Amino acid sequence: MPNTTTYHLGKNDSYRYTDCGIPPSNSYHLVRSADDGDLPWPGVFFGLAISSVWYWCSDQVIVQRALAAKNLSHAKAGCILAGYLKFLPMWLMVFPGMIARVLYPDDVACADPAICKEVCDQDSCTNIAFPTLVLRLMPNGLRGLMLAVMMSALISSLTSIFNSSSTIFTMDIWRRIRTNATEVELMIVGRLCVVILVGVGVIWIPVVQSVTELFHYIQAITSFLAPPICAVYVLAIFWKRTNETGSFWGLMVGLVVGIIRFAWEYSYTRYPCGDDDKSSKPDIIAKVHYLHFGILLYGIVTIVTVVVTLLTPPIDDVHLERLTYWNRFSTRKRIDIDSDDSAENAPEPMETPKPYQDDYDSLPWYRKAWEWICGIEKMHGEEHVMTDEEMRALEEKQTSIHEDKFWRRFLNFHAVLLMTLGAFVWGFFA
Repeated sequence: MPNTTTYHLGKNDSYRYTDCGIPPSNSYHLVRSADDGDLPWPGVFFGLAISSVWYWCSDQVIVQRALAAKNLSHAKAGCILAGYLKFLPMWLMVFPGMIARVLYPDDVACADPAICKEVCDQDSCTNIAFPTLVLRLMPNGLRGLMLAVMMSALISSLTSIFNSSSTIFTMDIWRRIRTNATEVELMIVGRLCVVILVGVGVIWIPVVQSVTELFHYIQAITSFLAPPICAVYVLAIFWKRTNETGSFWGLMVGLVVGIIRFAWEYSYTRYPCGDDDKSSKPDIIAKVHYLHFGILLYGIVTIVTVVVTLLTPPIDDVHLERLTYWNRFSTRKRIDIDSDDSAENAPEPMETPKPYQDDYDSLPWYRKAWEWICGIEKMHGEEHVMTDEEMRALEEKQTSIHEDKFWRRFLNFHAVLLMTLGAFVWGFFA
């Protein structure tokens, strides 16, 4: 315990931060009461499941990695490997955090905001637990290696997010605004999008720094924004009646409700432990945990999507072949739903001129350097135009979910083993 906590416990006085320095009695338990302020069991089992389905099944950062697999077996193997690796954070992050609290009670576990302000310039210093262990316990060489690993992991996550966001904006939004955009224009727009995202991230740094517990902040934001996407994703996979209109209004209602909760909650000052009496948050925010809110938001979006879907025309079955869980093995031909649109309503196809070929060599050096930075280089030879048969064959190969019998059984065995190990860990630490 922090020295201030031990001192005031000995004096048996009314020091308001005494209880804040004492670890709670359920510190070693993952399954806690439903009204727990940190990890209520309904939120852990259902709220976190909703956020996890969104991230691991529909988030662009993960989806683009799965789509990079050679075939379905490779994608499943990568997911299973990631599942095995997800056991490591318990020993690489959770236990080291607890160790840091024991080794540095006056720094990491400081209870008095005034003392914490001197240590880490914040009202709480829990966010410095892992860096403190690295900087104070590891030898010089290993310390530098660990810091490099931490920075490389951070950069990898940021580049994935920036690349995914710029791709979505450029290909799904900008191409609708500029149907005849050239390759150079798309490259520039994508890079400008990344610059804007970096600027927004830099502006948001003070907000993140003011958060005393970064993990809870990340999970709260996810619980405010992810459940609508998860609800629509699950409905689209398992209920073929789901249509675009219902999904759209479900997402819009969920987004509005989530943003209202986010803005409402963070419009109030967050007080550290011991100063809870100063908080003026209404009960609808203070007593509804963000994980519980994620469950409620998931239910709201599901209801809205189902109601609007039932009130609007369904999608013809010929457009849904191999797009839901129940008909994923169908061999019938699927007709693209966009092919039903009339020619006058269909967007014009994007015309992408070929990069410089004949006149590329005549460009000045600085123009060539600019083109190289933008990723536009000279093409060698004529571009091969695929025939309709080649396009169909390529599409069939890319969308095939055929698996070798041995590898399918091998992967299914490891999937069951992975779930068994997960259940054991939960039961052991419950």
